[in-house]
Parts: sequence; structure tokens; C-alpha cells
Amino acid sequence: MSPWARVYGWQLPLERAALAAAARLAAPQPRERVLDVATGTGAMLRELARPEALPAEVVGVDRSPSMLAAAAAQPLPTAWRLVAADARRLPFGERSFDVVTVCYLLHLLDPEACGRAIAEIARVLRPGGRLVTVTVESRRPATRAALMRLPRWTGLRPLDPGAMLRAAQLEPRVARFVPHGWPSLCLLARRR
Repeated sequence: MSPWARVYGWQLPLERAALAAAARLAAPQPRERVLDVATGTGAMLRELARPEALPAEVVGVDRSPSMLAAAAAQPLPTAWRLVAADARRLPFGERSFDVVTVCYLLHLLDPEACGRAIAEIARVLRPGGRLVTVTVESRRPATRAALMRLPRWTGLRPLDPGAMLRAAQLEPRVARFVPHGWPSLCLLARRR
């Protein structure tokens, strides 16, 4: 395992509550195709593998070979696959997936890159399909103010991507704030 993947693994317990909430919001069904964007070491894939009704096809994408190697070392269903790809240029056809998840990525990107990633996600999501995002965010003013003061390199800058999702024809339907671990916002949106 690469040093970066190992460091990422140390903070993973702080993501678990939000990832579990995101998997419940995504609620993938057995016949649905699922895409996990910025899959990292596969933490969201492991959450998606927990339900009894596993989706038949799940693809995890990440641009980091070391993260994908760490994800590949995890026990996942054999039909699921990992693909090296950048969230801003997904190598899939239009309307390819029923469900897309993107956890702990959007708040790390500058606004232009974030917009491009969301546009790509909207492109590969079928009409009526579901998107679940997880970003660092808090509805508690003191927590949000503390996050705003952190240096950008920490990756803990708060973001509610609702307006960017709407601009890409993705309508937010459910918002869940998860205060345990990293203060996080899980959003469920549907593609118009």
C-alpha cells in the first residue's frame, strides 16, 4: 500500500458514518448499474457491498493508481470493477448508470473543476437516476466557521453543492447532515 493510501486509511473512521448514510440514500437495487466516482481505497464500495440486495454492476473510478491498488486489495464482489479515470473526464457513455456516488471529492476541487466533474456525472447518469454526494459541511454555525478558517490544503473546506447540482439538471431531494466524524452533508439528487 502506498504511503498516501495508508495516510488516507488512518482518517477513514472519520468518514464511516457519512458513507453509511450515503449508501442508505443511494439504495441501489440488484439490476442497477452504480458508479462510485473518486472511489479512493474503496470505502464506499465496501458500504455498497453490505446490503442483501447487491447491485449487479458497480464501477469504482479514481485517478490515483495507488488508491485503486488499495481498493483492489479489499474483498469486493467479483463482478465489480475498478477503472483509472479522472472525475472530469469519465470514460463512459451518456446515460450509462442508474446511481452515481461521489464522496469527499467535490469540496477538494476548485469551482471550475467541481463544475466539470458534476457535468460529467450528470452526463453518465440516466434520466431519473440518483446521485449521492458527500461533502464536508455543517449546519452548526460555529463548526462551519471553524472549517472556513482551516487552510485549503486540509481539504476540509465546507461545501453545499446544491446550486451546482441544480445547474447541471440534478435536483437535490434529500439532505442529511452527519455530525459524527468529519461534519458532512449527504445529498440525494435526481437527474431531470
